[in-house]
Amino acid sequence: MQKNIRSPIIVVIGHTDHGKTTLLDKIRGTTVTETEAGKITQHTGASYVPSKIIKKISGQLLNKFKIKIEIPGLLFIDVPGHKAFFGMRKRGGSVSDLAILVVDSNKGFQEQTYESLKILKDFKTPFIVVITKIDRIRGWYPIKNSSFLESFNNQKDDVKTELEKSLYNIVSQLSENDIEAERYDRITDFKKQVAIVPISSNTGEGISDILMVLSGLAQQFLKDKIKITKENKGSVLEVKNFKGLGTTIDVILYNGKIKKGYYTIIGGIEPIVTKIKAILSPRKLQELRNEKQFEYVDEIYAAAGVKISAPNLENVISGSPIIFVPNEEDIEKAKKEIQKEVESIKFEKDFNGVVIKTDTLGSLEAMIKILNDEKIPIKKASIGDVNKQDVIEAHNINNKSRSVILAFHTNVSEEIKLFSKDMKIKLFENKIIYRLLENYQKWIEELNNNILKEKQNIVVHPCEVKVLKGTIFRQSNPAVFGVEILRGVIKPGVVLARDGKRIDRVKGIEKEGKNVYDAIRGDKVALSMEKIIIGKHLNEGDVMKAIISPNNMKILKDIYNRLKEDEKELLKEDENF
Repeated sequence: MQKNIRSPIIVVIGHTDHGKTTLLDKIRGTTVTETEAGKITQHTGASYVPSKIIKKISGQLLNKFKIKIEIPGLLFIDVPGHKAFFGMRKRGGSVSDLAILVVDSNKGFQEQTYESLKILKDFKTPFIVVITKIDRIRGWYPIKNSSFLESFNNQKDDVKTELEKSLYNIVSQLSENDIEAERYDRITDFKKQVAIVPISSNTGEGISDILMVLSGLAQQFLKDKIKITKENKGSVLEVKNFKGLGTTIDVILYNGKIKKGYYTIIGGIEPIVTKIKAILSPRKLQELRNEKQFEYVDEIYAAAGVKISAPNLENVISGSPIIFVPNEEDIEKAKKEIQKEVESIKFEKDFNGVVIKTDTLGSLEAMIKILNDEKIPIKKASIGDVNKQDVIEAHNINNKSRSVILAFHTNVSEEIKLFSKDMKIKLFENKIIYRLLENYQKWIEELNNNILKEKQNIVVHPCEVKVLKGTIFRQSNPAVFGVEILRGVIKPGVVLARDGKRIDRVKGIEKEGKNVYDAIRGDKVALSMEKIIIGKHLNEGDVMKAIISPNNMKILKDIYNRLKEDEKELLKEDENF
């Protein structure tokens, strides 16, 4: 075992109820799932599996694939959705080294699966896919705690076929997202293909395969990333009260070590400096949420999930970066370093930008990154519940499409919702970051369509008409005569010209004895004009075109793609276009 490398940090993500926590339960041999409300992960958890347990569980596979364990172990993070990445950030990327994307073999990809996949791709995190619940395939014969390969080889042919169908359905869904994948034992190049491991958390089949694949990938491709340095760094997962200790922080230590008595510098709007009173570590194969399974330790090395007790932790924000130093004289340097990390979350303020609110610093950073990528300006970005000041900030924005609040995974009270409605502020809420953005962009598209539709209704359209023979119904006061619409759209109010010379404004349009709002190519209608005399200013057979003012021309350019082809032809013939 190499002494200069730490345990890789593995995050487990996927759609709700696809078996993420149950998978870790099986690895730990505990029953965390049974203690969770609704059996869905409510808090962030971290569990450590030492190398000796990996060897014990995966020994035969390690020998078969000629893998020698060099890492100290594997640190698994079990989190509610987005916090897998957005709640665990460090400068330059995610705290996570590897990820497990969990997919139910019976359901395939769901909404949160796609979100998780997009996060993995955006943050360039290597991952494996674990297909769960294979024991629910009809006819499956379970071999408890066996490797997947052993169990699969003992199944009937029709059962194998059913599993292969599920597997290649997921391969296909990954392929649609530009990811090449294959069952792990069939892969020829792990750099180009994502490994798929089928498992059952109920029977334990495939658990040994997961531990073996993760260990092998980490040792082969992540040696530089998991090298230990002298910097003692971590990320705050959660802030919560602990009986007898008051406010504590759950931390992932991803580099270096910490000792009782070390100074702790936590990033935020203003850095928080405090001193460790106690370090609580989950016992091996236990996890960070199980308060009865902690043990007090004097020091601990990365990678680890620990609970820290110290003064003045009440204002710490989840997702904050954290640095530990042994001596008081190191504090100022650490404060400067921690502020560099927090400053990476800053943005260029735009008075006509959107207002965003999130639950953690990591979420805020991710939102800013995504909005910047989409070139959406930001006026205000902060952490916490949406409040009245946020609504007022949005109300003071002149641009209607930016006068909105985007609330990601944070609370919006009924009072604030009513206040937003009264102030005519559009409020978007979602617990899926990409869905939040999609809903906002869809709304903008609808808003723009309505604006263009309104412009289309009020603008003077290009048109070309010909005075029909034998249709002079009245020579003057007003003149009433028949025309055929050769091209474009004619509406009351349009000024017509012949050979560039102004004739008169159309007062009204009549078709089949009824006044109409407009007429299009091919229509034959009667026009009325007040200031002309037929025979003097206009004759049978004359062709007239609409005069387009500069303001109307600008609008027509804005709605050009919504115009008909004959209207576009007429515009192109206009020297002012």
